[in-house]
Amino acid sequence: MGGSVGVRPLPFTFAAHVLAAAAAVMVLVWNIHFRGGLAFESSNKNLIFNVHPVLMIIGFIIMGSEAIMSYKSFPWSREVNKMVHLILHAIALVLGAFGIYFAFKNHNESGIANLYSLHSWVGLGTICLYGIQWIFGFVTYFFPGAQPSVRRNVLPLHVFFGLFVYILAIANAELGFLEKLTFLESTGLPKYGPEAFLVNFTALVVILLGVTVVISAATPAHTEDSLSYSAI
Repeated sequence: MGGSVGVRPLPFTFAAHVLAAAAAVMVLVWNIHFRGGLAFESSNKNLIFNVHPVLMIIGFIIMGSEAIMSYKSFPWSREVNKMVHLILHAIALVLGAFGIYFAFKNHNESGIANLYSLHSWVGLGTICLYGIQWIFGFVTYFFPGAQPSVRRNVLPLHVFFGLFVYILAIANAELGFLEKLTFLESTGLPKYGPEAFLVNFTALVVILLGVTVVISAATPAHTEDSLSYSAI
């Protein structure tokens, strides 16, 4: 296998799908059951904020995870997988942008300052880098499309920069969990209560999701394709 990691991606992609489903359920339970629900417009501004973690985890992190694993998850042709990869990343980017919008909306309507925390700084930078990565991939591999030799030469940069942005997104999600839980505990939430445990376990599941996705992306596929992730 020429120096490749001596494991196959299938067990890790399967584990990642299970962890993604668990993370989605847990973040919904947290924000609907413990935090009161979700709202686009409400006199209770906390309900508007609750849309933020839901969209960032389900829309941004999980859809981004599925986009990264699409080359390993689906037994379709390279062209079909490339289209799925592109569309899933586009959905993740749009939902992530909306997730950030709802954080700003909550702050603006609640009289809270924007962009005062490390989480907000890293988050804004991550979504911008994600957008740049998507545009680069679209122009290079989809339309108008670079020459095959150029695509082959820049593929390692595209893959590793994409994984870097993904890891940054996972790290910033952890900052978000920590920031929100610290704020809630400072306002009276029991530190050893069920909600605190749920938030911490959700954060752990997101970390494990990130680990399995990165390993899945780094492991060799069953067939070599010079213009897909299996070449890395």
